[in-house]
Amino acid sequence: MRYIITLLATATPALAEVPKVVTDIPPVHALVAQVMGDLGAPELLLARGADEHDFQLKPSQAGAVADADLVIWIGPELTPWLDSALDSRPEGAAALALLDAEGTMRLAYGAAKDAEGQKDEHGHEDEHGHAEEASAEEGHDHGHDHDHGSEDPHAWLDPGNAQVWLGLIAAELGRLDPDNLATYQANAAAAGERIAALDAELQALLAPVQGKPLVTFHDAYGYFVGHYGLTIAGSIALGDASSPGAARLTELRGELEAGGVVCIFPEVQHDPALVEQLTEGTPVKIGGALDPVGSSLEPGPDAYAALLTGMARTISDCALQ
Repeated sequence: MRYIITLLATATPALAEVPKVVTDIPPVHALVAQVMGDLGAPELLLARGADEHDFQLKPSQAGAVADADLVIWIGPELTPWLDSALDSRPEGAAALALLDAEGTMRLAYGAAKDAEGQKDEHGHEDEHGHAEEASAEEGHDHGHDHDHGSEDPHAWLDPGNAQVWLGLIAAELGRLDPDNLATYQANAAAAGERIAALDAELQALLAPVQGKPLVTFHDAYGYFVGHYGLTIAGSIALGDASSPGAARLTELRGELEAGGVVCIFPEVQHDPALVEQLTEGTPVKIGGALDPVGSSLEPGPDAYAALLTGMARTISDCALQ
């Protein structure tokens, strides 16, 4: 079931209190917290260090979803465990699925590696990136695997999407709480300015990395590398939550031995032993562990900037050694 913005059939009266908001992952939580500011604090469902794909709600969290005035999440493509909880909410309850929201730039898996894409005046690529069709590999039968060409839900890794979402979040909060609409809008504008300034800093930081082939643990970075003009030579696993097959590892090992790849990056939720085995005896450097969902960060309004900054510095530190 898809949730974009659910509007009530009749005009929504002003709430007696600031809306109770529930969010799925740290970067969404951070954006909402910036828009709410001092008026209130959203609840974050994903526990620190947890896997966003296979998380299970505690009864108290399920209750929070049921009682929330507004749920803001990426969508079922990333956090399917929230889908059934949303189904149990009253008809007409407000929910905002950011991946499907108007103005969101979306990519297919593999788009950053397989195609340059066409960018608009804001630096965004086409709404839908296009990737080569890839056949299923040995060892890729997990339910969260994806074929190249399917939609990549990691859209928060493009700060342009975050800019769009801030306005949508402010509008939805203001719809539920019209007395504070101006405050939400002002907070969103200020947050947007901070993200724009951060984006400029990261563009400068990553400019020297452009053209240096990189390998990531799995195919989750299309939005980030596309926005900053980086080069992804490949990934260890094509799926979000599975181990690569022997054929995939043999192919990748050959690519690393051939030279050209500058750095390979493990991830915070995966054992780095596989990365070490793949690179042993090759000239490829092992970078720090990337954290695309921010599961290792302290939750709060600063987590979105910390996520992007951490990724950019980790990539730059390795590629420019």
